[in-house]
Amino acid sequence: MPRHDRGCEECNYEGGKLVERLREGSNPPVKDWVWKECSCRRDHISRIMSSSHITEEFQRKSFDNFDCDGRPGIVTNAYECAKGYAEDFPDIRNTPQNSLALLGRSGCGKTHLTIAASNQLLSRGVAVVYFPWVEGFNELKNDLSQLDQRIRRLQQAEVLFIDDMFKGRAEPTAFQLEQLFAIVNDRYLNKRPMIVSSEQTIAQMCEYDEAIASRINEMCRDYKVTLTGGLELNYRLLT
Repeated sequence: MPRHDRGCEECNYEGGKLVERLREGSNPPVKDWVWKECSCRRDHISRIMSSSHITEEFQRKSFDNFDCDGRPGIVTNAYECAKGYAEDFPDIRNTPQNSLALLGRSGCGKTHLTIAASNQLLSRGVAVVYFPWVEGFNELKNDLSQLDQRIRRLQQAEVLFIDDMFKGRAEPTAFQLEQLFAIVNDRYLNKRPMIVSSEQTIAQMCEYDEAIASRINEMCRDYKVTLTGGLELNYRLLT
């Protein structure tokens, strides 16, 4: 088996190994085979979590601490969609429809749920790169000498999470659209998964760039929820 950074010689590059243990409370003693995770896997998860750019605060967001109680049904749908995506990811990651999009109304918990999905993937050793739309593009423009290298990293990330896509302006700039198309098109062609949160619907995205919107729509076709409604969806106004 080829070597990679998820394993070591101790576990034969599998991330762990089966070990014998006595079954608790058994009389006479009975031995069971149990899976013991290797320290190399914990080190790998620690490295990819650190390189994901997800803050410590966001690393604490999970499906367990997302509150659906008393929320409109569409919010529950978004929760089930994001959770289902994280659970199904091993089976869909190499398919054309391997991505997740939560779109629409502000304050519905889109970022919490997409972060929760990202954290679940990271905990399984899947490398996720977090790209917050406003801050990310400010960073790209602040050092154009590194632009090609940074765009390539976003294209080649195992999973790319774009948070608050198209946030911050009435319309995206030509620079943003040009770079976004380069990222999305490359990932679309190479079946590299994306996670997207945005206040814009697919129809609204089409007004900016139909080629980008249609690719995102196809990639997220099986795991996409658009949250529409009034202020009752915004939990920040209800607490």
